[in-house]
Amino acid sequence: MTEQQALLNYCLQLGDDALVQSYRLSEWCSNAPILEEDLALTNFALDMTGRAQALLAYAATIEGNNRTEDDLAYRRPERQYLNHLIMELPNTDFAFTIARMLFTAAYEYLLYAELTASSNEMIAAIAAKTVKEVKYHLAHARDWALRLGDGTEESHEKMQLAVNRLWAFTGELFEKGEGVDSLLNSKIAVDVAAFKERWMEMVSGVLREATIAIPTETFMQTGGLKGIHTEYLGHMLSEMQYLQRAYPDATW
Repeated sequence: MTEQQALLNYCLQLGDDALVQSYRLSEWCSNAPILEEDLALTNFALDMTGRAQALLAYAATIEGNNRTEDDLAYRRPERQYLNHLIMELPNTDFAFTIARMLFTAAYEYLLYAELTASSNEMIAAIAAKTVKEVKYHLAHARDWALRLGDGTEESHEKMQLAVNRLWAFTGELFEKGEGVDSLLNSKIAVDVAAFKERWMEMVSGVLREATIAIPTETFMQTGGLKGIHTEYLGHMLSEMQYLQRAYPDATW
């Protein structure tokens, strides 16, 4: 794999994570438990959509096939998506969304903080903007994790169940995608495995404070970085891509 192809895959993976996660958060629009959360989660989704647009637009430039960010978002099949599996899991309840945001926001905060020093100017610029947004996402997830975990018996039970269900998908966050080694040598990408311990400290600290037991499960789900996804992504894409596929090349 050439370094250009590796860079393309890296940008697709980062962009796909943001796009898929933004879609899942957008599903809370008009469905969140309170109005304030309806607005907050929708705004987080917009943050991620903006990040996805920037990364996929850059990926299209790298690819050089006259495709746009919209083509990459709406016309790629499921097996060409490179997002982590945790991003595509459907929302089951509010606690599930908060637990996922805690795990992913902590990961993204550490990731993009390091990517601000990337030798690739475009990635570094996107990272500089992203890390400011993700810092707030993480604070929001932490606050709600504490409220739910140390709240009522029911909220505690739901938060614990959400953490238990999601834990097996967290290991994949620290896997390297195909071709990343060449980008590490060029100081374009960062080694996600290097900050796994810091992520664990951040997450476990919040869970302990929220009186949530940290799972001891060691088995981890994987495959997303190779285009092997859960059944949920295909269903999600059938909704997200419907308009573009039903009316290709349509203009407003």
